[in-house]
Amino acid sequence: MRIRTTTAAVTAVLALTLVGCGSGDTNGDRADDGKAGSAGSSAPAAPDAADGSAAAEAAGIPPEPDGDLRSAVLQAVQDVNGELIHDEDKAIDAARNQCAALDGGAEDPDHAAAQRFSYDGVTLTDDDGRHLNIGLRSTLCPES
Repeated sequence: MRIRTTTAAVTAVLALTLVGCGSGDTNGDRADDGKAGSAGSSAPAAPDAADGSAAAEAAGIPPEPDGDLRSAVLQAVQDVNGELIHDEDKAIDAARNQCAALDGGAEDPDHAAAQRFSYDGVTLTDDDGRHLNIGLRSTLCPES
């Protein structure tokens, strides 16, 4: 049941993120600035980044790491399989989402990690997932 709740929360966050990407100007020739309540604006205002961040935080997804923390997360992922960091952004997104599974009480977090990080032709085992979770717990998503 918890994984369904976590999946629903992650889906909601992603939907909010996609809604926030729209410009609301489909024809490119509006004179107003597109703010809610301005003359000629027919679309509701898109949620701002703070709303998306709050929803992500509520779902247990940590903010995107930068600097030394980003390097540490990528190193933890690389320690399991170096091919996983060819697309660093994909690896970071998977790590952030795995934190939600870890903190949301996923039924089998090792299997969830193995599935989440099996991409770009790389297939991981549950043991690989366990090692990923150890690395994530020591970097991006420590136990509270």
